[in-house]
Amino acid sequence: MALQSPFFNKREPDAYTQRTNPNAATNAASAATSTAAAPATPAANSAPVVPMQEGESKLTVGPNIKLKGVEITDCDTLVVEGSVEATMDSRVIQISERGSFKGSAEIDIAEIRGQFDGNLTARQKLVIYSTGKVTGRVRYGKVVIEEGGQLSGEVEFGTANRPAAATAARPLQVAAKA
Repeated sequence: MALQSPFFNKREPDAYTQRTNPNAATNAASAATSTAAAPATPAANSAPVVPMQEGESKLTVGPNIKLKGVEITDCDTLVVEGSVEATMDSRVIQISERGSFKGSAEIDIAEIRGQFDGNLTARQKLVIYSTGKVTGRVRYGKVVIEEGGQLSGEVEFGTANRPAAATAARPLQVAAKA
């Protein structure tokens, strides 16, 4: 199914159909060439649409967007350019300079350029850039802090679950500005 553009009688392929029907690009191209007055569509001239592979999912919270009170699951990459208050279990989180995340996150890799406040478990790597600020309870596998980056709160190396008595005896209270 293609949508007809109100401009110059051009037909544009439907994005949903392209993702679900592998022959949609062929059908859209044949529909465009079958109409004598209409030139080839821009989609027919551009690179072919590559379908997303299973397991690759990305959620972007754009600038000036506020997402509050949610649980984010089955998301490989969360890109935060606005404001998010949530709990999440994901693979990667990227917080932009103007982005902020408040809540709880258990992830593999965290790249913080904005603000994170809450419980953060970075199973593999935590990167705090010069504009980044992380506060709260933080657990990490590896940590990189650029000059100017801030990390404060209860900071602990390692992400393996430990007995409560061992964790209570060993937390490190840190307020650092690199």
